[in-house]
Order: sequence, then structure tokens, then C-alpha cells
Amino acid sequence: MHRSVRIAIVAAAVAVSGASISSAQTNPMVGGAAMYPTRNIVENAVNSKDHTTLVAAVKAAGLVDTLSGPGPFTVFAPTNAAFAKLPKGTVETLLKPENKGTLTSVLTYHVVPGRITAADIAAKARAHMGKATYATVQGGTLTFMKSGTGWAIEDAKGHKGRITIANVIQSNGVIHVIDTVMMP
Repeated sequence: MHRSVRIAIVAAAVAVSGASISSAQTNPMVGGAAMYPTRNIVENAVNSKDHTTLVAAVKAAGLVDTLSGPGPFTVFAPTNAAFAKLPKGTVETLLKPENKGTLTSVLTYHVVPGRITAADIAAKARAHMGKATYATVQGGTLTFMKSGTGWAIEDAKGHKGRITIANVIQSNGVIHVIDTVMMP
């Protein structure tokens, strides 16, 4: 076999295997559910068994239509376990109709306008002495810094957490699962 034919066969094999690898890549599973990039933030979140508290809070705050809208939004989504770490009674109090304004403030403190991936966070951190800071829809700031193999999150009040699942791509943004509820 001529060298040029062998090179062509190898190149074709690499192209085919690369195509199959990239087409097999999918969003990570979250809360035991597949997350589909063709669905919006709310359509995916309702399927995660780890985000039932967040979904209930989004409904109680009247944010379903907003987070189902075109966005794009980046949501740092606390898990049920993150909500469980709050002082006893906090979630129940926040979910009361008379506390809708406070609940909305807490939830929008976890949302940043735009589609911000982990690669975007990393690039911004490299350009700013290891820290990437973003303004939230609520008006606060969230700062990210490398921590081991992942990313830590800290708000202006010093609350700290970690991104546990990054880059869950949505049709209207991206979700990063976090292990802490940030309180404005």
C-alpha cells in the first residue's frame, strides 16, 4: 500500500472516530435525569430529583416564565442538600407568599445574565489574577476561583460553595450545579 493511501485511511479513521466521540458527548446527568440542550432551564430543572426545592422556589417566586424565556441566563443552581444546610425553617419561610420579594432576591442572586461556561470563568480568572467576578441579576456579585480540580464560588458576604456539576447547557443558557445557597 502506498504511503499516501495509508495516510488517507488513517486520517479517515481519525475523522470518523472523532465524529463519533463528539456526537456521543451529551450534557451531564443532573439529579438522575438527562438534561437536554434543546430544552430551557425550567424544562430541564423540573426533571432533576436534586432540584425539587429550587423548582418549588422558582414557582413560588413567579420566575417560571422568566427562566423559560429566551435569556440567555447562567444559573448557579443549589441542590436540595444545599437548601437543607440553611437554618431550620428558612426554606419554609421563604416559600410563604408574603416573602415573595425576599425569595425572588435570593433566587436572582444565583442568576447571571448571559451564557457563561466553565471555560469562560476560567479565562476570566486567568485574566484577573485567578478570580472571575460576575454581577448577578439581583445586583450582587459572585466570585469564582480555582479550588482543586474544580471551582469555588464566593459572594460578597463571604458565603462559600463549590460548583459540583458544570456546563449543563440549556436552550436559553447554562446551569452550573452548586452545593450552597448564596444569601444576599
